[in-house]
Amino acid sequence: MSHQLGLFATSPATVVADDETGKIVYSPGVFTRDESERLFAALRDEIPWESDRRWMYDREVDVPRLVAHYQEPPFPSVLEEIRLRIEPHVQVVIARIGLNFYRDEHDSVAWHNDRIAEFGTSPTIALVSFGATRRMLLRTKPAVTHKRSLGLDLEAGSLLVMQGASQLNWEHAIPKEKRPIGPRISVALRKSSD
Repeated sequence: MSHQLGLFATSPATVVADDETGKIVYSPGVFTRDESERLFAALRDEIPWESDRRWMYDREVDVPRLVAHYQEPPFPSVLEEIRLRIEPHVQVVIARIGLNFYRDEHDSVAWHNDRIAEFGTSPTIALVSFGATRRMLLRTKPAVTHKRSLGLDLEAGSLLVMQGASQLNWEHAIPKEKRPIGPRISVALRKSSD
């Protein structure tokens, strides 16, 4: 089954999954437009963004986006502001933060799930978006009996929460786009399984 989910003007939150495959919930408007614009500018200008290289397809390639990682608190003040807003939504204490800067429509991230070996089998991942809206694709993994796939438009100021067994059963990606798209920054706040 395939779905396309866009703007949710009539619903404050959309439950993508809440079953044995895990819990995935999308909430637009967690940050106001003004907050989102201010936080995007602060993240763009204050975070020490890095280019990364990774082994793929038997060779080392450039990661098609800029990245930054924070392994433990205290976090920079802009990230502390975001963390303090998000923790009540996810009801866990955030331990790590990773950031991706998608500069334009050419930047992307391939199909993946968060690393089970690093974050455990039931982590909490809270993904906050700032800047341009980008389409995230989600699909269940081959071992899942009831196949599902969908696309979500991640708006500025929105929150996508993945909890429980979601990383065991789902994959997600941000594909390249054919039309021009402005920059987007995603902030992934994580709490590993205990």
